[in-house]
Amino acid sequence: MVLMNKVFQEYLDKFMIVFVDDILVYSRSEEEHREHLRIIQILRDKRLYAKFSKCDFWMDQVIILGHVVFRRGIEVDPKKVEAVVKWEPLKSVPELQSFLGMEGDYIRFIEGFSIIASPLKKLLRKDHPYVWKTECQASFEELKTKLKIAPIIALPARTCGFVVQ
Repeated sequence: MVLMNKVFQEYLDKFMIVFVDDILVYSRSEEEHREHLRIIQILRDKRLYAKFSKCDFWMDQVIILGHVVFRRGIEVDPKKVEAVVKWEPLKSVPELQSFLGMEGDYIRFIEGFSIIASPLKKLLRKDHPYVWKTECQASFEELKTKLKIAPIIALPARTCGFVVQ
């Protein structure tokens, strides 16, 4: 990962994301995308190689790190939502940590996440016994429901102003 970040440093977050050995190139137009793909030839110069059979080109959407990225924006991967919705009540601290970790990946999609999750986070305290109460179940169910109806996070339009809340 360090090597990949070093090789592509000047392009990261401009039109490229690197995660371990995965490279995601994104562009506003087909012509711009052609140019961005030409830049990937840096791999060859550094004696790094991409296996062509594992490459996908000219995709309208991509699933990466549990998110679906497409022209309109970013949304939660439906397979991840399905997995979260099927979770049974959590019986132990490790199960709770796993759930909150997964939910934490989608914190930007759930308005009021910290407030909703507070009864569950209390169970993680060392001075607090792990007792699954009604408010824990309510918090658990609300987080699952909010993830099911999570909005698409739209990419900003450069022609408009921004309102930060």
